[in-house]
Amino acid sequence: MPTDTPVISVSDAELHDLRARLRATRWAEPWPVKGWEAGTDTTELRRLVAYWASGYDWRHHETAVNALPSHFADLDGTPVHYLRYDGEHPDALPLVLTNGWPSSFLELAAFAERLATPSRFGGAAEDAFTVIVPSLPGFAFSPQRPTLTGAEQTHDLWHRLMYEELGFERYAAHGGDLGAGITSRLAEAHPEALVGIHVLAVAAPAAYDPDSLTTEEKDYLASVASWQAQEGGYQHQQNTRPLSLAPALADSPAGLLAWIVEKYRAWSDSGGDLSSRFSDDFVLTQASLYWFTGTISTSFRPYYEYAHGLTRRVERVNVPTAVALFPADLSRPPRSWAERTYNITRYTHMPRGGHFAAHEEPGLLAHDITEFFRDHRSPLPPVPRSRA
Repeated sequence: MPTDTPVISVSDAELHDLRARLRATRWAEPWPVKGWEAGTDTTELRRLVAYWASGYDWRHHETAVNALPSHFADLDGTPVHYLRYDGEHPDALPLVLTNGWPSSFLELAAFAERLATPSRFGGAAEDAFTVIVPSLPGFAFSPQRPTLTGAEQTHDLWHRLMYEELGFERYAAHGGDLGAGITSRLAEAHPEALVGIHVLAVAAPAAYDPDSLTTEEKDYLASVASWQAQEGGYQHQQNTRPLSLAPALADSPAGLLAWIVEKYRAWSDSGGDLSSRFSDDFVLTQASLYWFTGTISTSFRPYYEYAHGLTRRVERVNVPTAVALFPADLSRPPRSWAERTYNITRYTHMPRGGHFAAHEEPGLLAHDITEFFRDHRSPLPPVPRSRA
Protein backbone atom coordinates (compact mmCIF):
# COMPACT_ATOMS: atom_id res chain seq x y z
CA MET A 1 0.00 0.00 0.00
CA PRO A 2 1.18 3.58 -0.60
CA THR A 3 2.54 5.29 2.46
CA ASP A 4 0.39 8.10 3.84
CA THR A 5 3.14 9.36 6.12
CA PRO A 6 6.71 10.49 5.38
CA VAL A 7 9.11 7.59 4.95
CA ILE A 8 11.71 9.56 6.86
CA SER A 9 11.24 12.25 9.49
CA VAL A 10 14.45 13.34 11.16
CA SER A 11 13.96 15.25 14.39
CA ASP A 12 15.71 18.53 15.08
CA ALA A 13 17.60 16.75 17.85
CA GLU A 14 18.91 14.08 15.46
CA LEU A 15 19.98 16.72 12.95
CA HIS A 16 21.71 18.73 15.69
CA ASP A 17 23.49 15.59 16.89
CA LEU A 18 24.81 14.83 13.40
CA ARG A 19 26.13 18.36 12.96
CA ALA A 20 27.69 18.36 16.41
CA ARG A 21 29.47 15.07 15.72
CA LEU A 22 30.77 16.40 12.41
CA ARG A 23 32.12 19.57 14.01
CA ALA A 24 33.73 17.56 16.81
CA THR A 25 35.43 15.06 14.50
CA ARG A 26 38.67 13.78 15.96
CA TRP A 27 40.85 13.73 12.87
CA ALA A 28 43.41 11.00 12.32
CA GLU A 29 47.06 11.93 12.35
CA PRO A 30 47.99 12.77 8.74
CA TRP A 31 50.44 10.73 6.71
CA PRO A 32 53.07 12.13 4.31
CA VAL A 33 51.12 10.90 1.27
CA LYS A 34 49.38 12.73 -1.52
CA GLY A 35 45.74 12.64 -2.42
CA TRP A 36 43.93 9.31 -2.45
CA GLU A 37 46.86 6.90 -2.74
CA ALA A 38 46.42 5.40 0.75
CA GLY A 39 42.64 5.86 1.02
CA THR A 40 40.27 8.77 1.33
CA ASP A 41 41.96 12.12 0.75
CA THR A 42 41.95 14.04 4.03
CA THR A 43 41.63 17.45 2.38
CA GLU A 44 38.58 16.41 0.38
CA LEU A 45 37.02 14.67 3.37
CA ARG A 46 37.50 17.73 5.58
CA ARG A 47 35.84 19.89 2.94
CA LEU A 48 32.83 17.54 2.67
CA VAL A 49 32.51 17.23 6.44
CA ALA A 50 32.51 21.01 6.84
CA TYR A 51 29.78 21.35 4.21
CA TRP A 52 27.74 18.50 5.74
CA ALA A 53 27.93 20.22 9.13
CA SER A 54 27.13 23.77 8.05
CA GLY A 55 25.99 24.16 4.43
CA TYR A 56 24.18 21.00 3.38
CA ASP A 57 20.38 21.36 3.56
CA TRP A 58 19.06 18.00 4.78
CA ARG A 59 15.52 19.32 5.09
CA HIS A 60 15.44 20.03 1.35
CA HIS A 61 16.51 16.49 0.53
CA GLU A 62 14.27 14.97 3.19
CA THR A 63 11.30 16.65 1.47
CA ALA A 64 12.44 15.31 -1.90
CA VAL A 65 12.77 11.75 -0.56
CA ASN A 66 9.31 11.93 0.99
CA ALA A 67 7.87 13.15 -2.32
CA LEU A 68 8.98 9.97 -4.13
CA PRO A 69 6.32 7.33 -4.93
CA SER A 70 7.09 5.15 -1.91
CA HIS A 71 5.08 2.08 -0.97
CA PHE A 72 5.45 -0.70 1.56
CA ALA A 73 4.62 -4.37 1.16
CA ASP A 74 4.19 -6.79 4.04
CA LEU A 75 5.34 -10.19 2.80
CA ASP A 76 4.10 -12.43 5.60
CA GLY A 77 5.69 -10.23 8.22
CA THR A 78 8.68 -9.09 6.17
CA PRO A 79 8.32 -5.39 5.31
CA VAL A 80 9.77 -4.21 1.99
CA HIS A 81 9.94 -0.58 0.92
CA TYR A 82 9.79 0.18 -2.80
CA LEU A 83 9.26 2.96 -5.31
CA ARG A 84 6.74 2.47 -8.11
CA TYR A 85 6.78 4.42 -11.38
CA ASP A 86 3.88 3.49 -13.65
CA GLY A 87 4.77 3.44 -17.33
CA GLU A 88 3.25 6.04 -19.59
CA HIS A 89 2.06 3.34 -22.04
CA PRO A 90 -0.73 0.85 -21.16
CA ASP A 91 1.43 -2.10 -22.24
CA ALA A 92 4.47 -1.02 -20.20
CA LEU A 93 6.69 -3.94 -19.27
CA PRO A 94 7.17 -4.37 -15.50
CA LEU A 95 10.83 -4.01 -14.52
CA VAL A 96 12.47 -4.40 -11.12
CA LEU A 97 15.72 -2.46 -10.57
CA THR A 98 18.17 -3.49 -7.85
CA ASN A 99 21.06 -1.37 -6.62
CA GLY A 100 24.37 -2.42 -5.11
CA TRP A 101 26.64 -1.12 -2.33
CA PRO A 102 27.25 1.61 -1.21
CA SER A 103 24.22 2.76 -3.15
CA SER A 104 20.53 2.95 -2.26
CA PHE A 105 17.12 3.03 -3.88
CA LEU A 106 17.56 6.81 -4.19
CA GLU A 107 20.35 6.41 -6.71
CA LEU A 108 17.86 4.72 -9.07
CA ALA A 109 14.91 7.08 -8.63
CA ALA A 110 15.63 9.50 -11.49
CA PHE A 111 16.66 6.60 -13.72
CA ALA A 112 13.38 4.80 -12.99
CA GLU A 113 11.45 7.91 -13.97
CA ARG A 114 13.36 8.03 -17.27
CA LEU A 115 12.44 4.41 -18.03
CA ALA A 116 8.79 4.92 -17.09
CA THR A 117 8.33 8.08 -19.18
CA PRO A 118 10.74 7.76 -22.13
CA SER A 119 8.88 10.36 -24.21
CA ARG A 120 10.14 13.03 -21.78
CA PHE A 121 13.71 12.06 -22.67
CA GLY A 122 13.43 11.81 -26.44
CA GLY A 123 12.22 8.20 -26.55
CA ALA A 124 8.99 6.51 -27.59
CA ALA A 125 6.09 6.01 -25.19
CA GLU A 126 5.66 2.39 -26.31
CA ASP A 127 9.11 1.64 -24.85
CA ALA A 128 7.93 2.55 -21.34
CA PHE A 129 8.43 0.30 -18.33
CA THR A 130 6.50 0.18 -15.09
CA VAL A 131 9.47 0.38 -12.77
CA ILE A 132 9.74 -1.03 -9.25
CA VAL A 133 12.74 -0.03 -7.13
CA PRO A 134 12.83 -1.96 -3.84
CA SER A 135 15.10 -1.11 -0.93
CA LEU A 136 17.37 -4.06 -0.18
CA PRO A 137 16.81 -5.66 3.23
CA GLY A 138 18.90 -3.70 5.71
CA PHE A 139 19.24 -0.70 3.38
CA ALA A 140 17.38 2.54 4.26
CA PHE A 141 13.68 1.77 4.75
CA SER A 142 13.57 -2.03 4.40
CA PRO A 143 14.53 -3.65 7.72
CA GLN A 144 17.11 -6.42 7.68
CA ARG A 145 15.87 -10.00 7.44
CA PRO A 146 15.28 -11.37 10.96
CA THR A 147 17.81 -14.22 10.88
CA LEU A 148 20.96 -15.19 8.99
CA THR A 149 19.51 -18.60 8.18
CA GLY A 150 15.98 -19.73 7.41
CA ALA A 151 14.64 -16.37 6.22
CA GLU A 152 13.73 -15.88 2.58
CA GLN A 153 16.57 -14.62 0.44
CA THR A 154 16.27 -11.30 -1.32
CA HIS A 155 15.63 -12.71 -4.80
CA ASP A 156 12.65 -14.68 -3.48
CA LEU A 157 11.32 -11.59 -1.72
CA TRP A 158 11.60 -9.70 -5.00
CA HIS A 159 9.61 -12.40 -6.82
CA ARG A 160 6.91 -12.35 -4.16
CA LEU A 161 6.78 -8.55 -4.40
CA MET A 162 6.51 -8.54 -8.19
CA TYR A 163 4.34 -11.61 -8.68
CA GLU A 164 2.17 -12.01 -5.58
CA GLU A 165 1.95 -8.48 -4.20
CA LEU A 166 1.91 -6.47 -7.45
CA GLY A 167 0.38 -9.12 -9.69
CA PHE A 168 2.89 -9.08 -12.57
CA GLU A 169 2.66 -12.42 -14.38
CA ARG A 170 5.78 -11.65 -16.40
CA TYR A 171 8.41 -9.06 -15.67
CA ALA A 172 11.98 -8.00 -16.39
CA ALA A 173 14.89 -7.31 -14.04
CA HIS A 174 18.07 -5.23 -14.01
CA GLY A 175 20.87 -4.92 -11.49
CA GLY A 176 24.49 -4.04 -10.91
CA ASP A 177 26.95 -5.03 -8.18
CA LEU A 178 24.95 -6.79 -5.42
CA GLY A 179 21.90 -6.15 -7.59
CA ALA A 180 23.40 -8.17 -10.44
CA GLY A 181 23.73 -11.20 -8.17
CA ILE A 182 20.17 -10.80 -6.86
CA THR A 183 18.88 -10.39 -10.42
CA SER A 184 20.76 -13.50 -11.55
CA ARG A 185 19.39 -15.61 -8.68
CA LEU A 186 15.92 -14.25 -9.36
CA ALA A 187 16.08 -15.41 -12.98
CA GLU A 188 17.53 -18.79 -12.06
CA ALA A 189 14.92 -19.46 -9.37
CA HIS A 190 11.88 -18.11 -11.24
CA PRO A 191 12.52 -18.49 -14.99
CA GLU A 192 8.80 -18.86 -15.71
CA ALA A 193 8.22 -15.25 -14.62
CA LEU A 194 11.29 -13.49 -16.04
CA VAL A 195 11.18 -12.40 -19.66
CA GLY A 196 14.88 -11.59 -19.41
CA ILE A 197 17.49 -9.89 -17.26
CA HIS A 198 19.93 -7.04 -17.84
CA VAL A 199 23.04 -6.95 -15.62
CA LEU A 200 26.22 -4.94 -15.20
CA ALA A 201 28.21 -7.83 -13.70
CA VAL A 202 28.10 -11.61 -13.93
CA ALA A 203 28.50 -14.48 -11.52
CA ALA A 204 31.51 -16.70 -11.99
CA PRO A 205 30.75 -20.21 -13.23
CA ALA A 206 30.11 -22.72 -10.46
CA ALA A 207 32.86 -24.93 -11.89
CA TYR A 208 35.12 -24.94 -14.92
CA ASP A 209 38.11 -26.73 -16.36
CA PRO A 210 41.14 -24.42 -16.15
CA ASP A 211 42.49 -26.02 -19.32
CA SER A 212 39.42 -24.75 -21.18
CA LEU A 213 40.11 -21.09 -20.47
CA THR A 214 40.79 -18.85 -23.42
CA THR A 215 43.64 -16.34 -23.34
CA GLU A 216 41.07 -13.57 -22.91
CA GLU A 217 39.52 -15.38 -19.94
CA LYS A 218 42.92 -15.94 -18.33
CA ASP A 219 43.73 -12.25 -18.70
CA TYR A 220 40.38 -11.39 -17.16
CA LEU A 221 40.92 -13.64 -14.13
CA ALA A 222 44.38 -12.13 -13.66
CA SER A 223 42.86 -8.65 -13.70
CA VAL A 224 40.28 -9.71 -11.11
CA ALA A 225 43.03 -11.06 -8.84
CA SER A 226 45.01 -7.84 -9.24
CA TRP A 227 41.95 -5.73 -8.42
CA GLN A 228 41.24 -7.83 -5.32
CA ALA A 229 44.82 -7.37 -4.12
CA GLN A 230 44.84 -3.59 -4.67
CA GLU A 231 41.22 -2.56 -4.08
CA GLY A 232 39.50 -5.41 -2.26
CA GLY A 233 40.32 -4.58 1.35
CA TYR A 234 36.81 -3.24 2.03
CA GLN A 235 35.30 -6.45 0.66
CA HIS A 236 37.50 -8.71 2.73
CA GLN A 237 36.59 -6.78 5.87
CA GLN A 238 32.88 -6.86 5.08
CA ASN A 239 33.11 -10.55 4.19
CA THR A 240 34.88 -11.58 7.36
CA ARG A 241 34.63 -9.13 10.29
CA PRO A 242 31.99 -6.52 9.45
CA LEU A 243 30.89 -6.10 13.06
CA SER A 244 34.37 -4.95 14.04
CA LEU A 245 34.02 -2.10 11.55
CA ALA A 246 30.35 -1.26 12.02
CA PRO A 247 30.48 0.46 15.45
CA ALA A 248 33.01 3.02 14.24
CA LEU A 249 30.97 3.91 11.14
CA ALA A 250 27.71 3.97 13.10
CA ASP A 251 29.27 6.35 15.65
CA SER A 252 31.28 8.69 13.42
CA PRO A 253 29.62 10.37 10.44
CA ALA A 254 33.04 11.46 9.18
CA GLY A 255 34.18 7.83 9.29
CA LEU A 256 31.03 6.68 7.49
CA LEU A 257 31.57 9.30 4.80
CA ALA A 258 35.23 8.36 4.38
CA TRP A 259 34.29 4.69 3.92
CA ILE A 260 31.78 5.29 1.13
CA VAL A 261 33.06 8.39 -0.64
CA GLU A 262 36.30 6.68 -1.60
CA LYS A 263 34.23 4.09 -3.48
CA TYR A 264 32.26 6.71 -5.37
CA ARG A 265 35.52 8.19 -6.60
CA ALA A 266 37.44 4.97 -7.27
CA TRP A 267 34.62 3.04 -8.95
CA SER A 268 33.24 5.79 -11.17
CA ASP A 269 34.46 7.19 -14.46
CA SER A 270 35.62 10.29 -12.60
CA GLY A 271 39.23 10.45 -13.74
CA GLY A 272 40.10 10.91 -10.09
CA ASP A 273 37.86 13.99 -9.69
CA LEU A 274 34.85 13.02 -7.56
CA SER A 275 32.97 16.20 -8.45
CA SER A 276 33.07 15.38 -12.16
CA ARG A 277 30.46 12.68 -11.57
CA PHE A 278 28.83 13.41 -8.22
CA SER A 279 27.70 16.64 -6.62
CA ASP A 280 28.42 17.20 -2.95
CA ASP A 281 24.68 17.01 -2.26
CA PHE A 282 24.39 13.63 -3.99
CA VAL A 283 27.19 12.11 -1.91
CA LEU A 284 25.98 13.63 1.34
CA THR A 285 22.37 12.58 0.79
CA GLN A 286 23.51 8.99 0.34
CA ALA A 287 25.60 9.26 3.50
CA SER A 288 22.71 10.92 5.34
CA LEU A 289 20.36 8.08 4.45
CA TYR A 290 22.81 5.56 5.90
CA TRP A 291 23.31 7.75 8.97
CA PHE A 292 19.72 8.63 9.84
CA THR A 293 18.38 5.12 9.18
CA GLY A 294 21.31 3.51 11.03
CA THR A 295 21.83 0.98 8.25
CA ILE A 296 25.53 1.03 7.43
CA SER A 297 26.02 -2.08 9.60
CA THR A 298 23.13 -4.01 8.07
CA SER A 299 24.24 -3.03 4.56
CA PHE A 300 27.30 -5.24 5.13
CA ARG A 301 25.22 -8.39 5.57
CA PRO A 302 25.10 -9.44 1.89
CA TYR A 303 28.91 -9.63 1.88
CA TYR A 304 29.12 -11.71 5.04
CA GLU A 305 26.26 -14.00 4.02
CA TYR A 306 27.69 -14.73 0.59
CA ALA A 307 31.19 -15.35 1.95
CA HIS A 308 29.82 -17.81 4.51
CA GLY A 309 27.66 -19.82 2.10
CA LEU A 310 24.37 -18.41 3.37
CA THR A 311 23.39 -17.02 -0.03
CA ARG A 312 22.44 -19.23 -2.94
CA ARG A 313 25.15 -19.49 -5.60
CA VAL A 314 24.29 -18.91 -9.24
CA GLU A 315 24.74 -22.05 -11.32
CA ARG A 316 22.93 -21.50 -14.63
CA VAL A 317 20.70 -18.69 -15.88
CA ASN A 318 18.72 -19.79 -18.91
CA VAL A 319 16.50 -16.75 -19.46
CA PRO A 320 17.71 -14.27 -22.10
CA THR A 321 20.45 -12.15 -20.56
CA ALA A 322 22.01 -8.83 -21.56
CA VAL A 323 25.32 -7.68 -20.13
CA ALA A 324 26.43 -4.04 -20.32
CA LEU A 325 30.04 -3.31 -19.39
CA PHE A 326 31.14 0.21 -18.46
CA PRO A 327 34.87 0.91 -18.84
CA ALA A 328 35.48 2.23 -15.31
CA ASP A 329 33.48 -0.51 -13.56
CA LEU A 330 35.17 -3.02 -11.26
CA SER A 331 35.54 -5.77 -13.87
CA ARG A 332 34.81 -6.37 -17.53
CA PRO A 333 34.38 -10.11 -18.15
CA PRO A 334 34.71 -11.40 -21.72
CA ARG A 335 31.56 -12.71 -23.34
CA SER A 336 32.83 -16.30 -23.32
CA TRP A 337 33.21 -16.11 -19.53
CA ALA A 338 29.64 -14.83 -19.10
CA GLU A 339 28.33 -17.53 -21.44
CA ARG A 340 29.61 -20.22 -19.09
CA THR A 341 26.79 -19.25 -16.71
CA TYR A 342 24.26 -17.20 -18.68
CA ASN A 343 22.19 -17.36 -21.86
CA ILE A 344 23.79 -14.25 -23.32
CA THR A 345 21.78 -12.64 -26.12
CA ARG A 346 23.16 -9.08 -25.88
CA TYR A 347 26.62 -7.96 -24.83
CA THR A 348 27.52 -4.28 -24.91
CA HIS A 349 30.78 -2.44 -24.28
CA MET A 350 29.89 1.10 -23.26
CA PRO A 351 32.05 4.06 -24.34
CA ARG A 352 32.16 5.68 -20.89
CA GLY A 353 30.83 5.34 -17.37
CA GLY A 354 31.57 3.31 -14.29
CA HIS A 355 30.08 1.33 -11.45
CA PHE A 356 27.23 3.75 -10.77
CA ALA A 357 25.93 3.69 -14.33
CA ALA A 358 22.32 4.67 -13.62
CA HIS A 359 23.61 7.96 -12.18
CA GLU A 360 26.72 8.44 -14.30
CA GLU A 361 25.33 7.55 -17.73
CA PRO A 362 21.55 7.18 -17.49
CA GLY A 363 21.04 7.76 -21.21
CA LEU A 364 23.43 5.03 -22.29
CA LEU A 365 22.07 2.55 -19.78
CA ALA A 366 18.41 3.32 -20.51
CA HIS A 367 19.03 2.88 -24.25
CA ASP A 368 20.67 -0.51 -23.73
CA ILE A 369 17.89 -1.75 -21.45
CA THR A 370 15.23 -0.49 -23.84
CA GLU A 371 16.83 -2.08 -26.91
CA PHE A 372 17.27 -5.43 -25.18
CA PHE A 373 13.75 -5.72 -23.80
CA ARG A 374 12.06 -4.46 -26.96
CA ASP A 375 12.15 -8.03 -28.27
CA HIS A 376 10.56 -9.36 -25.07
CA ARG A 377 7.45 -7.21 -24.83
CA SER A 378 5.03 -9.46 -26.75
CA PRO A 379 2.17 -10.80 -24.61
CA LEU A 380 2.88 -14.15 -22.99
CA PRO A 381 0.36 -16.65 -21.59
CA PRO A 382 -0.19 -16.39 -17.83
CA VAL A 383 1.36 -18.88 -15.47
CA PRO A 384 -0.44 -20.55 -12.56
CA ARG A 385 -0.41 -18.64 -9.29
CA SER A 386 1.64 -20.45 -6.68
CA ARG A 387 4.05 -19.59 -3.91
CA ALA A 388 7.60 -20.29 -5.07
